[in-house]
Amino acid sequence: MHIGTARTALFNHLYARRHGGKFLIRVEDTDRERSTQENVDILFQGFAWLGLASDEEPVYQAQRADRHREVVADLVQRGAAFACFMTPEETDAARDQARAEGRALRSSWRDRTDGDLSQPHVIRFRTPDDEAILISDAVQGKVTFPSKDLDDLVLLRSSGEPTYNLAVVVDDHDMGITHVIRGDDHLNNTPRQALIYDAMGWERPVFAHIPLIHGPDGKKLSKRHGATSVAEYADQGYLPEAMRNYLARLGWSHGDDELFSDAQAESWFDLEHIGRAPARLDFDKLKHVNGWWIGQADDERLATLVQMVRAGRGDPGSDADLPHLVQAMPMIKDRADTLLALADQAAFALIARPVPISDKAAGQLSDEARDRLARLTARLKAVDTWDAALLEADLKAFADSEGVGMGKIGPPLRAALTGGVASPDIAKTLAALGKAESLGRLADILSPQA
Repeated sequence: MHIGTARTALFNHLYARRHGGKFLIRVEDTDRERSTQENVDILFQGFAWLGLASDEEPVYQAQRADRHREVVADLVQRGAAFACFMTPEETDAARDQARAEGRALRSSWRDRTDGDLSQPHVIRFRTPDDEAILISDAVQGKVTFPSKDLDDLVLLRSSGEPTYNLAVVVDDHDMGITHVIRGDDHLNNTPRQALIYDAMGWERPVFAHIPLIHGPDGKKLSKRHGATSVAEYADQGYLPEAMRNYLARLGWSHGDDELFSDAQAESWFDLEHIGRAPARLDFDKLKHVNGWWIGQADDERLATLVQMVRAGRGDPGSDADLPHLVQAMPMIKDRADTLLALADQAAFALIARPVPISDKAAGQLSDEARDRLARLTARLKAVDTWDAALLEADLKAFADSEGVGMGKIGPPLRAALTGGVASPDIAKTLAALGKAESLGRLADILSPQA
């Protein structure tokens, strides 16, 4: 699932919620080669991760082929479609001639009825020769397409399979779709589809074509810009609520609001504030949004997600680590902008005792520093409330009693507790480890064998 697909789905979802409607998912699988079960599964995995579920059972377009053919037969009866027996070579020649004349393809079978339907043929739509097709788009405004620029559209292939532009019209009508919000790369399909609606006497839905997402350099988003699929962002440690927040703001605005909940987005979202210019993906802003949502997230949930990250990359650990991670989360989650970074920040809390000491950290553990740590350990044993703020005050009081600054307390204490692994400020490190673990690590470093 491309990130553009994800944003389009989100916009549809938000609009449906805002107006008390239904958000529907249809798998447009008329292209049987591309529509493998694996690809379909990837799409629904993306929807599940984003938290976007269809309000009705998803519709599979390929399963509705008989209904599509039924509508084509109706169009033929109405004189809006016809059987075309042009060979591929004749079609190419006719298209070349049409281009030379500055118009689109017109089939030589438009007004013929002598074809043998047992022979290979397609069914084409009878496109008006000289008509202005007006599309009132909720984002792009009024857009006019000259019908002379549109081919006689193939509705049914020679195999009898319906084509995309025919199938979406029939399905949208039958599903009761009132609003079609999609990327503006579909805008050129809209006049073709509008003609089919009109020929069937069906009311057109409201079309809203949103600009595509570009990379930070203003060019069409591609692999060279980094992650382009929802799965890649999930693997890189982004939270789904952060992605929803960021994607909602990507091409749509509600004043200057950048950080908002799903409920706020659902109550604010409208089509009027979707911009007409392509949105630019800003990875720094995405990380900022993700970091904010990590800070809002439940600690147990984050701990579980960090465990999954660590397991996925083969870090040592077990289910017994979960309580330690939960305890550490309040102290570290404001230091990370992805779950991967959060897992790195949590590493100090999961080190098995005795803590391995790096060469750099060992340089902080002079004999004088060890003596001071011994006195600090005795003081910490008497602490009743193991709270970061209270511990910070107690450490400063200890430093005053020793007649030294915190520069003489913090580095050796951090070395003893973490062995040189990254951790938050020293009071938070103590709070994250808990009293028993902190005193245990200090005891290890102060033992004669250390």
